[in-house]
Amino acid sequence: QVQLVESGGGLVQAGGSLRLSCAASGGAFGNSNMGWFRQAPGKERECVAAITWNGGGKYYADSVKGRFTISRDNIKNTLTLQMNSLKSEDTAVYYCAADGYVLGTGLEGPHYWGLGIQVTVSS
Repeated sequence: QVQLVESGGGLVQAGGSLRLSCAASGGAFGNSNMGWFRQAPGKERECVAAITWNGGGKYYADSVKGRFTISRDNIKNTLTLQMNSLKSEDTAVYYCAADGYVLGTGLEGPHYWGLGIQVTVSS
């Protein structure tokens, strides 16, 4: 059973940076496409970034392009989301997800999810 545990969230001022990490265990991390999703209060969950199993393909939502960077380390079984120039509208619970397909709309059909971590950006 794959387990995903997010860390690195918190409170930051607008314009600041945060680095989210996702530690994966219990499965073939190196063979799985991965992604970061977020859900703000009253809004649907959306994929903000995704990465293929070998890191060769990446997806970013238009709202985070140029500010967020997704990366992975298949030796350490970790997924990272570097978030720069944060805005108040980035405030949400962020989720790590695994498996599924990386398409032009993000990571589709992930089978595994972390519990989520809060990111709050104060203006």
